[in-house]
Amino acid sequence: MKWLKVKKTEAFDFVCDKIASDKSISHRCAMFALLSDRPSHVRNFLRAEDTLNTLEIVKKLGAEVEDDGFELTITPPEEMREPDDVLDCGNSGTAMRLFCGFLSALPGHYVLTGDKYLRRRPMKRVTKPLTQIGAKIDGREAGNLAPLCIRGQELQSFQYESTIASAQVKSAMILAALRADGPSTYREPELSRDHTERMLRGMGANIESWDTITIEPIRKPLEPLDIMVPADPSSGFFFAVAAAIVPGSHVVIRNVTLNPTRIEAYQVLKKMGVKVVFEEKENRYEPIGDISVTYNGRPKGVEVNERISWLIDELPALSIAMAVAEGESIVRNAEELRVKESDRISCVIAGLQACGIACSEREDGYTIQGGKIHSAQIDSCGDHRIAMSFAIAGLLADMTIKDIDCIETSFPNFLELLGAITEVETWK
Repeated sequence: MKWLKVKKTEAFDFVCDKIASDKSISHRCAMFALLSDRPSHVRNFLRAEDTLNTLEIVKKLGAEVEDDGFELTITPPEEMREPDDVLDCGNSGTAMRLFCGFLSALPGHYVLTGDKYLRRRPMKRVTKPLTQIGAKIDGREAGNLAPLCIRGQELQSFQYESTIASAQVKSAMILAALRADGPSTYREPELSRDHTERMLRGMGANIESWDTITIEPIRKPLEPLDIMVPADPSSGFFFAVAAAIVPGSHVVIRNVTLNPTRIEAYQVLKKMGVKVVFEEKENRYEPIGDISVTYNGRPKGVEVNERISWLIDELPALSIAMAVAEGESIVRNAEELRVKESDRISCVIAGLQACGIACSEREDGYTIQGGKIHSAQIDSCGDHRIAMSFAIAGLLADMTIKDIDCIETSFPNFLELLGAITEVETWK
């Protein structure tokens, strides 16, 4: 087990031009390449443990992958191969949930597993709607916990209304619908992150998105991808929070996706009084550009209760800004936090209380009374976003964090970038 110590820092002016590539888009690039019959070209693919595991699964399904260090060429097989081994998703709930939808409609037998943390995470939110449309999925707790066994077959078309706004559930159902026996529709309470729809439409899939998403089954292979994966705004957000809380600081985060469903956390920082500027540079599969964040005095408390699915991954880091804000901050309607890599509501509150911040949890979120962060020892709960969020808190008071191996799963150069603005030390 690896430990991290982060030292308190002074004002900084930093350009983040080495932010990790977007994990959500990288996962989808590897997987969606299998929907074509020609090679896909993917530049700037995230080479982190989770996304490389997805790439290995794609290889086990028969794809050939060439990698020159910058561009991946993914050549799909003429016919998908039934693997002779389990498919290991590592720590990635995105991979497991999306592959459930993808493989459920693909002839063959498949077993999806992951690390000890992923095997504890609930999967029924995906397996239940899939089985309702004819998928054959089994696992521990009646298909709720991995390993999951899938017997793929053609699925029924469906009209499904989800009670939660989840990009993972939606994506799994869309991928199943692509091979269903007729047109399908999907509704959710509010629009969740829409990379799946955008990318599949860019490949030629007939997907219409209004209040209801309509998916036509594919009758021929889709066009191959030719894409530059943008930097991940949720990874960049850690440094946005750093600039927001360290007096006199400024950061520019380069070449990130500016998809509205991905920058809501930055919009919340703006509501808290932080100076945030967006500059779009291009727009093909995704809008891409730079985000500038400047310290603008002590942030103001804020209530967050809408568009939760647009900022669910950034809420742990946002809680650090809330912890030093003037006044009270409240997060509501965020039950989804409890089924991430950890129970992020409990882990955030435990960490903030260790730092001397007055806060309390509810079933669907938490309340934080802004104050002064004190030095503490934090348990990451094996969750990369908890670990990195409290590393940012360490910029205001020396912080020791237990179990940081998880950072490698999503942001391999996080400590290198953090080391450019403060002193960091790791040990086992």
